Amino acid sequence: MRVLAFLDGTLADPDQPHVRVDDLGLLRGDGIFETVLVADGVPRELGPHLDRLARSAHMLDLPEPDLSAWERAVRLVIDNWSGGPEIAVKLVYTRGVEGDPYAEPLAYALGMEIEEKVRRARAEGVAVVSLDRGFASDLAERAPWLLLGAKTLSYGVNMAALREAARRGADDVVFTATDGSLLEGPTSSVVVARGRTLYTSPPTVGILPGTTQRAVFRAAEAAGWATKVEPVPGEELHTADGVFLASSVRKLTRVHTLDGTPLPDSTSAHAELARAYDAQYT
Repeated sequence: MRVLAFLDGTLADPDQPHVRVDDLGLLRGDGIFETVLVADGVPRELGPHLDRLARSAHMLDLPEPDLSAWERAVRLVIDNWSGGPEIAVKLVYTRGVEGDPYAEPLAYALGMEIEEKVRRARAEGVAVVSLDRGFASDLAERAPWLLLGAKTLSYGVNMAALREAARRGADDVVFTATDGSLLEGPTSSVVVARGRTLYTSPPTVGILPGTTQRAVFRAAEAAGWATKVEPVPGEELHTADGVFLASSVRKLTRVHTLDGTPLPDSTSAHAELARAYDAQYT
């Protein structure tokens, strides 16, 4: 099942065409997006997702998004959903038609079912490979025009990395900078556990500020864990007590294998953190 809503408050048939062939989001990836998890009718971290949408829009010089209209579109999707208890709602915002200075940006919210492979990854964990992302950890500050840290539609490299992981017999990827420090996954933040302290890399290294990662840290702190946002050497992944991927739809997913080598069993820590994360929303 899918539900499509536009910002003017109208619903549309998601099986009909709505994107022009000359839309810059399609032709050049010139746009941004967010994905919001909705569970039992409640959107998780909607405010932070909308704040990040606005931040990405600013970085791309897109018109400032009307966050209230976006929130209404999400609610319209939820109110018209008749499928399962969980929805992935994608918020898509593009620059619009190429060459038309009067064209309105394209903006919509699309609700979709959660894929079975996502549910399986939540329960069983994933194998990942580490891949060099090809830039230094200080590049974002030196070259803001590269849009590192913006959630753009330009996901060609991320999708290529996931295909490379599949060729190597893995499910996902963790990216490292050219100095070997930890960055993020193609569609996730990376969280490392040492003892009862969680670590993640700071956005200043050129990664997306993680909404789910922040929610996991908030829940972990309430459960007695310590949290730190600081540079993480990539080689420490092999000796950590736990490695996790945090993303809206997959929530907190355990990494059980890295580059073909099994990691220490983090099942117990993952179960505790996953319960704490979910408990925030009940």
